[in-house]
Amino acid sequence: MPELPEVETVTRGLTPVMEGHVIDHVVQRRPNLRFPFPENFVDRMAGRKVDQLTRRAKYILGYLDDGQVLLIHLGMSGRMTIHDDRTAAVPAPEKHDHVDFVMRGGAVVRFTDPRRFGVITLIAADEVTSHKMLAGIGPEPLGNAFNSAVLAAGIAKRASPIKTVLLDQKLVAGLGNIYVCEALFRSGIAPNRLAKDLKLAEIDRLYREIRLVLEDAILAGG
Repeated sequence: MPELPEVETVTRGLTPVMEGHVIDHVVQRRPNLRFPFPENFVDRMAGRKVDQLTRRAKYILGYLDDGQVLLIHLGMSGRMTIHDDRTAAVPAPEKHDHVDFVMRGGAVVRFTDPRRFGVITLIAADEVTSHKMLAGIGPEPLGNAFNSAVLAAGIAKRASPIKTVLLDQKLVAGLGNIYVCEALFRSGIAPNRLAKDLKLAEIDRLYREIRLVLEDAILAGG
């Protein structure tokens, strides 16, 4: 499953062709992924400008000029590829190519998902923090709201293995199995240690390694 570094890499790759650009039209090739597409999805997307493209946890958020937000989750096997008909012919869609976002100017952003656990939907901009998919998600691990004190407070009374606790998206957003394991390894902390038993020095080291592991992964492209 794509985790925070992979989703951040995808978001950064999409930004030059989507942010500040207009979606000419959308080609939708099936009625659903994990959930059905929004009603009149194709019509609602046509002609919309993407004012901002950003990431929250493992979600890609495209803020549109009419107050809607395009919410995308890659699920287990989703990926997004960029084609440009100004430089080469756009490949014919294959079996698992479910959606094309055709941008004015020539770029085509294609969503491919063999297992169809991904999500593409529309929500209102003022519902981003309260929407059922986003409500309750913890702070971004690379943001200013997350630090060693926040981590210490979040695990202080947790009588569960530290690996399990770090995978709780309510504690910190976007961490998945691969990067939790790597951060614990670099910190010298066994994954089965009870979270509440960690010393402050260990927590401080773990916080630093979480950030470094994610930064290294993003630098490597996920």
